[in-house]
Amino acid sequence: MDASRFIELALGNPVNREILKRLPSLGLADAWLVSGSLFQTVWNALTGRSSAYGIKDYDIFYFDADTSWEAEDAAIRRCAEVFAGFDAEIELKNQARVHIWYEEKFGTSYPPLRSSCEGIDRFLAPACMVGIAPDGRVYAPHGFDDIESMTIRPNRAPNFSAERYAAKAARWQEKWPELTVIAP
Repeated sequence: MDASRFIELALGNPVNREILKRLPSLGLADAWLVSGSLFQTVWNALTGRSSAYGIKDYDIFYFDADTSWEAEDAAIRRCAEVFAGFDAEIELKNQARVHIWYEEKFGTSYPPLRSSCEGIDRFLAPACMVGIAPDGRVYAPHGFDDIESMTIRPNRAPNFSAERYAAKAARWQEKWPELTVIAP
């Protein structure tokens, strides 16, 4: 699978298309639609399921050097307005702030990031490490082979957790039994 085929399949989900259409109106720097809503839509296309099947939420990353809670909260409120009426949960995260709260929430340190793409690099599995920007750019540091083959393998990023990896892989395999999960 190449980038153009990935985009074609990922945009087969009308929610992904609409998010990317509206995302520029938020005025967020380094904004990307990332991970599950993309690779899971592709899995759904590959397995003949409806485009939104099994998708828990739609994650948007952006990078704002203002790491105050107030700045992120203002962005979250704008996001809620822009996506009002969507029949989907949208999660917005400033990647410049993740290191501030991550250890308390997940119990492991998280070195500061310098961009949204560095946040994508830290996902638990290479199949998760994808993003599409509103201008059509695709970020997939490990390519699309694991997505196409429906393979989940560990990404040994600094924040890797075998426990979280196993829990996510089990949830995904319940929804998509065709997956091959490689143990951490």
